[in-house]
Amino acid sequence: MDVLTQSQRHNNMSHIRGRDTSPEKIIRSALHRAGFRFRICDRRYPGKPDIVLPRHFTVIFINGCFWHAHEGCRYFRMPSSNVDFWKAKFERNRERDAEVIQHYKDECWRICIIWECALRGKNKQNRIDSVAAEVCTWLDEGSEPFLEIKG
Repeated sequence: MDVLTQSQRHNNMSHIRGRDTSPEKIIRSALHRAGFRFRICDRRYPGKPDIVLPRHFTVIFINGCFWHAHEGCRYFRMPSSNVDFWKAKFERNRERDAEVIQHYKDECWRICIIWECALRGKNKQNRIDSVAAEVCTWLDEGSEPFLEIKG
């Protein structure tokens, strides 16, 4: 059972935005400091990636563990109310993510997925610095076509 009333839940959910989230800002800041230039949430690209580096043919998706139903993650749990709706929503999100990733693979773009849990938890700043360094190294090397960073 939900601990909030329907209007309180509606108010909470209506304030959740799809861009300029704190994990996105953290990664963008680190990439910019490292000298990378990019576009953010560019609608011209399928799936509207969080970060696009056209010069490197690279897209970066920063996935929230709840919204993308990160399996096995402590930050994801199925809501207890309106379960059928949420199951369908999470399943469609996963399908859409897979379709978008396949599109970029077919087009020979490099793909990076950073899960929110990789940026949260104890020693938050160390985790952020570690993820940023890993992404920058991956971008500089240019060898692997796919990188997924989990917490």
